[in-house]
Amino acid sequence: MIEDLEVQTEPRSFSRLDVAFARFLSQRTGFDPLQKQAFETIVMTGSYEQNQGHSCIQIDDKARALLLASGLVEPNPESQANPLPLVIEQDRLYLHRYWNYENRLALQIKAMTQAEHPIEKLDALLDRYFDMRDETDDQREAAKMAAKQSFSIITGGPGTGKTFTVVKILALLQELAEQPLHIALAAPTGKAAMRLQESIGKSKAKLPCSEAIKNRIPETVTTLHRLLGAIPPSPYFRHNADKPLVYDLVVVDEASMVDLALMSKLLDALKPGARLILLGDKDQLASVESGAVLADLAMAETLQNNVYTLKKSHRFGGAIKELAEAVNFQQDELAWQILSNGGDGAVQCLDEDLIDYVAAQQADYLQLAKAGAEFERIFQAFSRFQVLCSNRQGKNSVADINYRVEQKLAEQKRIDLSGLWYPGRPVMVTQNNPALHLYNGDIGICMPDSIPSTSSGQVSTGKLMVFFQRADGSVKRYLPARVPHCETVFAMTIHKSQGSEFEEVLIVLPEAINPVLTKELLYTAITRAKKTIKLVAGEAVFTATVRQKIERVTGLVDKFKI
Repeated sequence: MIEDLEVQTEPRSFSRLDVAFARFLSQRTGFDPLQKQAFETIVMTGSYEQNQGHSCIQIDDKARALLLASGLVEPNPESQANPLPLVIEQDRLYLHRYWNYENRLALQIKAMTQAEHPIEKLDALLDRYFDMRDETDDQREAAKMAAKQSFSIITGGPGTGKTFTVVKILALLQELAEQPLHIALAAPTGKAAMRLQESIGKSKAKLPCSEAIKNRIPETVTTLHRLLGAIPPSPYFRHNADKPLVYDLVVVDEASMVDLALMSKLLDALKPGARLILLGDKDQLASVESGAVLADLAMAETLQNNVYTLKKSHRFGGAIKELAEAVNFQQDELAWQILSNGGDGAVQCLDEDLIDYVAAQQADYLQLAKAGAEFERIFQAFSRFQVLCSNRQGKNSVADINYRVEQKLAEQKRIDLSGLWYPGRPVMVTQNNPALHLYNGDIGICMPDSIPSTSSGQVSTGKLMVFFQRADGSVKRYLPARVPHCETVFAMTIHKSQGSEFEEVLIVLPEAINPVLTKELLYTAITRAKKTIKLVAGEAVFTATVRQKIERVTGLVDKFKI
């Protein structure tokens, strides 16, 4: 009866929570043992798939009939005063909370699209901000769209000028506003916020407007959780529909990383009449949590006047661009040919020993750390190169490479592994700690602390501290014991690399295909590189990865059909 619910070929490994939730509900039905077993399997499947990133599951007529007979499923949730735990909408089964997120998000965006902003002499303003001699016609059209709409999505690959375009939009809107607009800039992670802040600062200087207008464009970028006012450990925020944000305009970068729940809560927290601009690459990995919001919204039928895709890359070309496009369009043979040929030298398969090569790339930053250089120089040197893996465990995984690289560096006497913490140890925070302003994905480096000296500038105290660079460029230091749960980060997962850029990226795939390996994962890894990509993978695994596509089950696109 429930065989049609299967969305993957491998058997599911239901968690204890999946099982407990299903049994909790089945005990509240009047089913016989066989019916309870079938009901529990459907509910466990829904709970499991939600944890895999789907906001709902598809069901057949038999499953629908059984679910409705349980008395725990609402077929018309909008009319239900006391919502039931499960929702059926068309052929989709939701946990009620995720139906509510999806439904509210769609309703709020639809309401925002009804508001238009006719602007006189807009073309003259656009002509000043966008010089056609620089071939920025697509950026001009994106700005024209965003200026007229309360809700806008600007999507495009790396180097297409999303940030530069939105800075011009902010300046243009400030010129048009009778009173200065109160603007918030946000991103899903601290790394993404730092990158956006750097880009905004550089772009403002080039604007063809007065200093007064430039000064109205904020440079401080915050994470979405800080913007909304997270209340850990609860899933709630200080800002919501009852206590909205004060901003007239909110800009969110790297919106592909924003999951369904967080996006819905952001829309809830916007004040009436506020604008929202989402920036991101719809072809990148979807969020780790449920939903594929940016991709779904970008393809929604009734939102096409609110979405603009930038296609011309202004800094991202050559073999890296060719490889990214081949992977994105699932042209596996062409992608492998580009790698095999070496292109312009920017992309190639690694023909050296993996661990020896990775260890060699750490020499510069470890030397700077040993010499007691300033943290900014050490961090910049470390951030030049990064190993990106698809998996956390197993051969050629994050755990495997981090362990083997540490051992190799210890053999070479470049680090001292006599203790957990050593000078030069790079770490990634894996647990949010708002009190310390440290968040999942933040990267720091362990170094001896230093104090100012009139004679030599800095003198080491010998005490080990962990240094982090904040989004505003400032540096914070913490005792290792105070740092939230973290892990060594000579290698990181591709998921964790979202929102980052590196001069050179080494992409390492496992020896056998697995469900994690998809063209979106590989595309995301490729587009983290600015200059060079090296790959460790067999042809069979590489081509299978390019052929495998993420298919998330959601109902969001259907909610925007005419």
